[in-house]
Formats: sequence, structure tokens, C-alpha cells
Amino acid sequence: MFERPAYRTRQLIGALKPRIDRSERSDAEQLLGPKLSPLFESMSKRDQRHSLDVYWTLKDQGHTDPDLLVASLLHDSGKAPLAGVKVRLWHRIAYVLLETGAPWALRRLARGRSGLAALSQHAERGALVAEALGAPIAVVELIRGHEDIDMPDERQRLLRMADDSC
Repeated sequence: MFERPAYRTRQLIGALKPRIDRSERSDAEQLLGPKLSPLFESMSKRDQRHSLDVYWTLKDQGHTDPDLLVASLLHDSGKAPLAGVKVRLWHRIAYVLLETGAPWALRRLARGRSGLAALSQHAERGALVAEALGAPIAVVELIRGHEDIDMPDERQRLLRMADDSC
């Protein structure tokens, strides 16, 4: 019951002053290439930091699948301005509080092009933008399904576990 809120609290604390060093940015650019790097670069620094943490978690576990690693860097790209949205810190806080305490209100408020809608629909939005930029279909599907709890795909499970741990 308290696992998800604790995870979200850790995310919030880590998001207050995210840092990305030059070598991490270079690793991301090299893996993503010129077509997908702009999508990563358009993400907020906090989402870039989180995505790099997911990427490094998978790498540290010995995973080398390029589609999985690319998806790890772009799984939250549906929250980025390149996806047509502006997500502010207060949206993130409201989303977590509503998701936990009043999911019915979140469903009602998370519509259109609002920050809450972007957070609610970020997997699909990110998949659509990645696809439009020429990402491989496997990457698109990993991004699209990274929030699904019951995905039978092993790579999907790995991405979700790494995402939930960071």
C-alpha cells in the first residue's frame, strides 16, 4: 500500500536538483543517434536524470539489448515539450496525490492538453512522438507499454522494474 507513494516521494526529492554530467549526456546521444536525441534533449532535466538512472540500472544488471536501452532513455518522453505538453512540478505533485487519494478526480481532471493529462497519458504520447521521429517499432512498443503492470513481454517487465526502482 505504501510502496508506490514512497517511490514517488523518492522521485520528488531526487527531482529537486537533478544533475547530468557530460559523459552521461554523450552516452545518451550516442545510443539515441541524431533522430532520437532531440526527444531526450526536450525532456526536463528531472526526467532526463530519471531516464538515465533507469538506463544505468539496466546496464548494471548486464542488459545490452539496444531497443531496451533506448526505451529506457525515452520512456518518459511523453511528458516533454516535444510531445506537445508542459508539465510543471505542481502537476506532478497533484498527480501523485490524486492518483493515491482520489483516482476518480484524476480521471476527470486529466483530459485534453493539461499537465495532468500528459502525466496520465505519457506512455502513449511518448510512443507516438518516438514513432514519428523514426524509432524502431520495438522501442515504440516498449515506451507505449512501460506502465502496464500485466505485460507478458520480458523486456517490458525489465523496463518497468527498472523504472519503479529509480
